[in-house]
Amino acid sequence: MTARIGVITFPGSLDDRDAQRAIRIAGGEPVALWHGSHDLEGVDALVLPGGFSYGDYLRAGAIAALAPIMAEVKDAASAGMPVLGICNGFQMLVEAHLLPGGLIRNAHQQFIRRDQRLRVENADTAWTSDFSEGQEIVIPLKNADGGYIADAETLARVEGEGLVAFRYLGVNPNGSLDDIAGLTNERGNVVGLMPHPEHAVEPGFGPDTSVAMRSGVDGVGFFRSAIAAAVAAA
Repeated sequence: MTARIGVITFPGSLDDRDAQRAIRIAGGEPVALWHGSHDLEGVDALVLPGGFSYGDYLRAGAIAALAPIMAEVKDAASAGMPVLGICNGFQMLVEAHLLPGGLIRNAHQQFIRRDQRLRVENADTAWTSDFSEGQEIVIPLKNADGGYIADAETLARVEGEGLVAFRYLGVNPNGSLDDIAGLTNERGNVVGLMPHPEHAVEPGFGPDTSVAMRSGVDGVGFFRSAIAAAVAAA
């Protein structure tokens, strides 16, 4: 079967087409979905893409978390469907309480853009099974509101239950607690991260590596993982 992965467009989304392309490169079929719809069109997995939904008013992702389609996203996530939130999508997931904690303005109060080293902390999720625990990858990062926060009890639970999916290496670019770059839920089907794997899927357009400039394709593993999870569940 060919896994069908929906990518939801919100007002202000700007990486939705990139996510669709990444899905196609990984071997899946991207399905464009609209924030105002209540129809997931029978997809096998979902991506909430990066951007600045609703202009990041109130808090980044706060309004989008109340969009009509998010009712279906919550139901699908509860039923075990793989859901990935990238950057603004990660912000939506915490605002919708599908992942714990919150995301605030970067500690240095500036937008940041860099190729970011990450360590895979949890390779047992629907979006990370293509990696190995402890593996180091490089994924582009671009955000202004990427500082992960949580109260002491939540942070202890996140760390104690292995819910940290990715951690920043080399530098903490936004002041996130415990260098947290991405999270998973307890079931492992919902994952959110601030870096953008859809920008590291095609040679010539990804991060620089020791082999060649712009040759990094570590992001493909996210989408291959979800495709494998969908095929296994079919």
